[in-house]
This record gives sequence, structure tokens and C-alpha cells, in this order.
Amino acid sequence: QMQLVESGGGQVQPGGSLRLSCSASRLSLTHATVGWFRQAPGKEREAVSWIGRTDGIPNYPDPTYASSVKGRFTISRDNAKNTVYLQMNDLKPEDTAVYSCAASLYITRDPTSFLSTDVYDYWGQGTQVTVSS
Repeated sequence: QMQLVESGGGQVQPGGSLRLSCSASRLSLTHATVGWFRQAPGKEREAVSWIGRTDGIPNYPDPTYASSVKGRFTISRDNAKNTVYLQMNDLKPEDTAVYSCAASLYITRDPTSFLSTDVYDYWGQGTQVTVSS
């Protein structure tokens, strides 16, 4: 079974930046679509961004972003380190949440499938991001 561990969270002032990491063990992330989700207090978990698998199986390849973070967040992967990153710039107080990464082995050409937590097989424990002055 794959294990995922997030790191890089913390407290930052509005306009600041953080880079979250999602490191995997026991299975290569190249075989998975990896998504970042966040959950703020009193709110439902929402998809922030996801990046397709890179093992050659046809899949929606392009990184995808929620409209609320588009232009500010960038998702990327380092296959050699078996890690997926979420670079978060120009952070706003409304970005405050627990951020979790998840890996999906689901194969589909429909990118909207990865909005749902149902298609993800493995989850990390989450890392807190707090944006405040």
C-alpha cells in the first residue's frame, strides 16, 4: 500500500508563499493521479489541484486548478524523488485550511472525475496552512 506524507505547511502573512510536498513510499507516484485538497473549519473538503499520472497510460495529462487558486498555485512532480509539490504564491486568508494530498489509481479521460474524493485510493495525514497578519 502507498503511504503519503505531506510537509511544508505553516503560518504566513497575506501575499506570502509556501511550498507543500507530498512524498510517497511503497509505490511510485508515476502510476497515480495526485491531487491536493483542502478543508477549512466548518467547510467541506475541496479539490485544489491535481496532476495526471506519467507512466504512459492515457490520462488527462495537464495539471488542473480550482478557479480560486488558478494563477497563484502551481502543482508539479519530481519522479526521481517520488514527490508532488504544490507551490502556493500570493496567499490569502481564505487559503487557510488543512491541505491533504491524495493518490488515485483510477484511469479516466474525464478530468472532472478527480474533483471527487471518491476516486482517490490513498491519503496523507494533512498539513496546516494558516494565512494571517
